[in-house]
Amino acid sequence: MNASSSRPRILVTRAVFPEHLERIATHFDAEANQSDVPIAAEDLASRLEGVDGLLCASGDRVDTSVLADATKLRGVSTISVGTNHIDLAACHARGIVVTNTPDVLTETTADFGWALMMAAARRVTESEHWLRAGHWKRWSLDQFLGVDVHHATLGILGMGRIGQALARRASGFSMKVIYNNRSRLPEAIEEECHARYVAREELFTQADHLILVLPYTRDNHHTVSVAELARMKPTATLTNIARGGLIDEEALADALEGGRLAAAGLDVYEGEPTINPRLLKLAHVALTPHLGSASRDTRMAMGMLAIDNLIETLAGHEPPNRVT
Repeated sequence: MNASSSRPRILVTRAVFPEHLERIATHFDAEANQSDVPIAAEDLASRLEGVDGLLCASGDRVDTSVLADATKLRGVSTISVGTNHIDLAACHARGIVVTNTPDVLTETTADFGWALMMAAARRVTESEHWLRAGHWKRWSLDQFLGVDVHHATLGILGMGRIGQALARRASGFSMKVIYNNRSRLPEAIEEECHARYVAREELFTQADHLILVLPYTRDNHHTVSVAELARMKPTATLTNIARGGLIDEEALADALEGGRLAAAGLDVYEGEPTINPRLLKLAHVALTPHLGSASRDTRMAMGMLAIDNLIETLAGHEPPNRVT
C-alpha cells in the first residue's frame, strides 16, 4: 500500500478485512500487519517512530513505553469499545486523540451475551462435550438439569447501551429485570427496558442470572470477588461479556467448585488469551474466546468506524467517537 509520501502514515496492528484495506489505501500510507501475529510492545514502540496514526485492537497495549518515541503520532483509533488497553492520560498529555467504536456492536454483543447466559443456565457446552465424548447411552429424567431462564430475575451490572439491549431481550422470556449502574437511568429508559434500579448488594442477592456489562477501570478491578459471590444464590449463574479483570477468577473458581454458584459463562478473562487453569477444568463454565461482537457485519462496521475516526483525526477534524 504505497502512495504519495505527503499522505499520513499509519500502522495497522491486526489483520483487517480486504474492504478495510481498500478504504485505508485511499487515505493513508499504511503498514498493515495482515499476518495477525501480535506485535510485542518493544516492537510496537519502534514501529511507531515517524507514524501519524495507529489503528489497533483491544489486545494492543498502548502505554508510555510504547509512546516514548512516537513523536509524530496524532491519533490512536481502537477497533473496540473498551479502551483500558490504552493509557488515556499519556495520550492526552501528548495531544494524541483516542477514538473507539461504540454503538455499532451493541445488538450483536447483546445477542451473544444472551446466548452465553443461556448456555451456562442450560448446560449447553457441558452436555455437548459429554455427548461428543460418546457418553450418551440413554435418556434420563435427571440428565443435565439446568436452571430456567423464563420468568426468572435477570440482573445487569452496568446499564449502558449493551445492558439496555439485554434488558429489552428479557421481555420475551417474561423475566424481571433489575440493574445497578454508576448512576440511575432516566425513568423513561427504565420503563422502555422494564428494568428496576436496585442497590448493588440487592442485585447480587436477587438475581437468578447476573450479566456483567460495565467498562473496566482500575477502580472496579475484581468488582466481583468473594463477598459478592457469597451473596449470590447457589442456583444463580454469572455471565461476563465485559472485561476479564472485573471478576476475581480465583474466587469464582472457589464458588463454582464449592457448589455455591450453579454455572458461569465467560467470554473475557483477566489474562487473556491465557485462561485460568482452574476454570478450564470446570465443566459447568461455558467458555468462549472474546466473541461478543463477532459477526462479520459488526466486525466490518467496527473496522470502518475506526478508519473513519482516524481519517477525521488526521485531517484535523473532530472524529465521531473521541474518548475523553
